[in-house]
Amino acid sequence: MHRAAGGFGGLNVASRSIIPVPYDKPADEFTVVVNDWWKSDHKILQQTLDSGNPFPFPDAILINGLPKSASFIGEKGQSYLFRVSNVGLTTSINFRIQGHTLTLVEVEGAHTQQEVYESLDIHVGQAVAVLVTLNGSPKDYFIVASSRFTKPILTATAILHYAGSNSPAIEPLPIGPTYQLHWSMKQARTIRWNLTANAARPNPQGSFHYGTIPVVRTIILANSATKINGKLRYAVNNVSYVNPSTPLKLADYLNIPGVFSLTTIKDTPPTGPAVLGTSVIGTTLHDFVEVVFQNNEKTVQAWHLDGYDFWTVGFGNGQWIPDMRKRYNLADATSRYTVQVYPNGWSVILVSLDNKGMWNLRSAIWPRQYLGQQLYVRVWNSVTSAYTEYNIPQNALFCGLAHP
Repeated sequence: MHRAAGGFGGLNVASRSIIPVPYDKPADEFTVVVNDWWKSDHKILQQTLDSGNPFPFPDAILINGLPKSASFIGEKGQSYLFRVSNVGLTTSINFRIQGHTLTLVEVEGAHTQQEVYESLDIHVGQAVAVLVTLNGSPKDYFIVASSRFTKPILTATAILHYAGSNSPAIEPLPIGPTYQLHWSMKQARTIRWNLTANAARPNPQGSFHYGTIPVVRTIILANSATKINGKLRYAVNNVSYVNPSTPLKLADYLNIPGVFSLTTIKDTPPTGPAVLGTSVIGTTLHDFVEVVFQNNEKTVQAWHLDGYDFWTVGFGNGQWIPDMRKRYNLADATSRYTVQVYPNGWSVILVSLDNKGMWNLRSAIWPRQYLGQQLYVRVWNSVTSAYTEYNIPQNALFCGLAHP
């Protein structure tokens, strides 16, 4: 609940000086943090969830903590990099700037092909970087972030101010999409990897040909809303996650039995009622895995995997079936850390499990994650080596069944 109380901000990680970025250096960079907001105290919101009640609809959208008075100043003719993050708890947003276009150059650390947009959907937990050239008449322009797929539509505004201008921004606000799901999905498919740009290393992003790697395992994860013991819970493959008294990583590292089982959650959605459990999926280090997120509910989902980025190769409507693989982008799908799943639809990621450990895979919609829509992925092999995983720190804290 720290985020509900305002505990967030921007942390921008720049490329190393020896690695060029695929666009001219902007005149300046602006960090734009967008979130949904509630009048209720975060403890009240937590009590709402603990009592088994649905999370309330937000009261507002904020830009850098403000509903309408944040301001960004630039010079006419110059280009500026806007780094926009959706740090909300529940709400997808659409971002746009009156009288200006957005050239997308980056999503979550991956350089993209530089498509030009009038507005961009940004789902919970996602971040984008766009170049904006100040080529309009010298005056103020509205920057708009509005909620997506909600009734009513919530809107926040900020100001793009041309230096030296005394002319205020004038309504109407630029029109954005409201509930058009297909529009959003079509836009998501246009976001593609820049195969020739450098990433964290001097070699181009596209030198990793993810589409040619054999998939060794397919995992299908279906989210659901349910009631367990009379209270609202959220589940993945009919298991609503509960934390054990002993941290999973300690239990795994120290071989403590009885804390978790690799058979609690299945690779495909089962039939039957949902239950409480500590969900852990077992995988082998260096597995290349296809993960299908199946959303049979009427709301947009967002999924985040700790410790990894992954390739978002497909979005679709209805039920995923193996034949859907014909639609995958196996050439230049961008890598991300958080993927959206549209209502009554599916999304597919490919991930190379090259980071040994116990990694949380969770809903980025925080009330759902809090009430059980999460699990852990155990990436393991039998080799003890500092090349794959360091030893436990000497100052590690122990609890539950774990003892020094």
